Amino acid sequence: MPAKPETSVLFVCLGNICRSPLAEGVFRAVCTERGVESAVLLDSAGTGGWHAGSSPDPRSIAIAAHHGMDISGQRARKVVAEDFDRFDLILGMDRSNVDDLLRIAPAEARQKIHLFLEYATGRRADVPDPYYGGPEGFADVYRMVRNASEALADKLFERAEVPESGQASSMT
Repeated sequence: MPAKPETSVLFVCLGNICRSPLAEGVFRAVCTERGVESAVLLDSAGTGGWHAGSSPDPRSIAIAAHHGMDISGQRARKVVAEDFDRFDLILGMDRSNVDDLLRIAPAEARQKIHLFLEYATGRRADVPDPYYGGPEGFADVYRMVRNASEALADKLFERAEVPESGQASSMT
């Protein structure tokens, strides 16, 4: 029987086809690299339901694949009321997503909602929506999400393992 996850994280953007599925995939990869994948329940959703049931944007799939991840099996969905109970941490990709989440969240769940980059890195900044741009925007989003995912993993799962040399190694 699999161990119960220590924490659960929901990544949220507008339509759940560009940023949040990429963030889910990247954070899953970071957790796997660190051997903590069973300690976290991950998902992604959108504040809007326009793309419900759709695969991630082909450009998100391509940038993930370029970095060794397959996010093509994910399906877009809209945030639902149960998410506020199910997840310990709800991370919006931009301030508009956070505002939308705060508007629909029950009062007791509002403390779970944070701006992704601010929560992970302390930098109050948005992950920009690359939807109307080209592949370079998706590459930029990937880099932002990868760096924030590393910081988030550091925050959620303290590194218990130190190599025999006493030196910590970088996962980049």
